Amino acid sequence: MGIKSRSLPTGRRNKSHVPGADTLRRHIATDAARIMAEEGVRDFQIAKRKAAERLGLPETKHLPGNDEVDMALQEHLRLFHSGRLTQTVRHLRELAAEAMHFLEKFEPRLVGPVLSGTVTSTSAIELHLTADTPEEIGFWLDDHGIPYKQADRRLRFGGDRYEAYPAYSFTADGVPVELCVFGHRQARETPLSPVDGKPMKRANRREVEMLINGATDTAAGT
Repeated sequence: MGIKSRSLPTGRRNKSHVPGADTLRRHIATDAARIMAEEGVRDFQIAKRKAAERLGLPETKHLPGNDEVDMALQEHLRLFHSGRLTQTVRHLRELAAEAMHFLEKFEPRLVGPVLSGTVTSTSAIELHLTADTPEEIGFWLDDHGIPYKQADRRLRFGGDRYEAYPAYSFTADGVPVELCVFGHRQARETPLSPVDGKPMKRANRREVEMLINGATDTAAGT
């Protein structure tokens, strides 16, 4: 009887050795950030699933939010790439400003990592354009002898609504440039950021040039 009263269930005895959900989320976020920075993965979901798989975890459990991965990515870049990060961001923003000047008639707005400054070796210059028809963009690129690819870009809006928009992509100075085309009425509604689910920050060329010139406290418009 005495032996039974001193025994503890096996599960209770080992409970302190099982990492908590918050710890697992941090591990996945940190590894997903490393995958995005070092392996060229740009999609948050793919990076998180790869990280969970490498940690031997079910990919549907303990996955962090995109904002958590983005914060881990910022920290990773500061720790391991701080020496060239500032120069890389400036270079990409300068290329973005040139592309925006070239596409000025289509009211270009810069979005994404190049605007936020959280860039990796595979970050693309992402621009939102406004045109009467998507074909105008293709004609413009054709007229200037720029090879491009066409696709659709799926964007999220309020109410968890997703819509596909025409997209064009080309390369400038070895950097991918991605153009998402909106109609004039469509351009009034700002898509939601894949990072935090809030309306995307978008900057016009003047605002990008101010960032390049050091006015880092200038808020991007929408």
